[in-house]
Amino acid sequence: MRQHGPMLMAVLAFLVPALLIVMRASWSTSQGAHGPIVLASGLWLLWREWRVAPAARPGRFGWAVALLLPCLALYIFGMIVGIAWLIWMGVGGSIILTLYALAGGERIRALWFPLLYLLCAVPPPARLTAPLTDFLTGWLSGVSVDLLWAAGFDVARSGVDLYIDQYELRMADACAGLNSLFSLFAIGMFYIYLRHRADWRYGLLLALIVPPVAVIANLARVLILMLITHYMGDAVAQGLLHETTGMVMFIVALLVLIAIDAALTPLRRRLSRL
Repeated sequence: MRQHGPMLMAVLAFLVPALLIVMRASWSTSQGAHGPIVLASGLWLLWREWRVAPAARPGRFGWAVALLLPCLALYIFGMIVGIAWLIWMGVGGSIILTLYALAGGERIRALWFPLLYLLCAVPPPARLTAPLTDFLTGWLSGVSVDLLWAAGFDVARSGVDLYIDQYELRMADACAGLNSLFSLFAIGMFYIYLRHRADWRYGLLLALIVPPVAVIANLARVLILMLITHYMGDAVAQGLLHETTGMVMFIVALLVLIAIDAALTPLRRRLSRL
């Protein structure tokens, strides 16, 4: 610790302001609301895995310092442009390099999942996810209108504007499902790692199931909000229920993932024999 004291102090010096910026710019929004949960569970998992990881052998200090400079540059650039994700990536990279200098590459490889999981505490900026957001917005609006029309409701669509009865709704970017997709993917990976880390093939199968579950859950949310608008009016749908349905559907999607895992238990046992 005395040998690497300056590096530790440097990391702590810009970790605290980074956390303050992330809490204000990301975790206070619906897209990054899962951040505190990921941070708390990630730190717990890091502490848990650290105790059983291979014995620490200090890494190459010179390499750590050389690679720390780009992380610092990324952090400063993120501060200048005000992008919380870049700031968090710079902080995460510096922490990984600090742990490498203290404990060596073998222990870092043993801690690969907790370290990568902690990086998911801040979602990427909207400008990077815009193409996927546009696709999901168009797909969700089209499918929801088609399903309700087939069920006999008076609905129509113009782009991302949805019409049901005399009401007009707009599919905002936040309704595209990326919020629940990032959140469910992060929490889902945490669940899969704890339950099936020893069976990587089955874990990969569950990981591929997470995105469709998140998208279908968000489609159900859009349908529920449109039905609430039809039966109870726009004021009710856009009020408290608009926020609570998002949280409810996230919980439902997580429970569905756990149920799928339970249903696929025979397949997991068969894969474990291969």
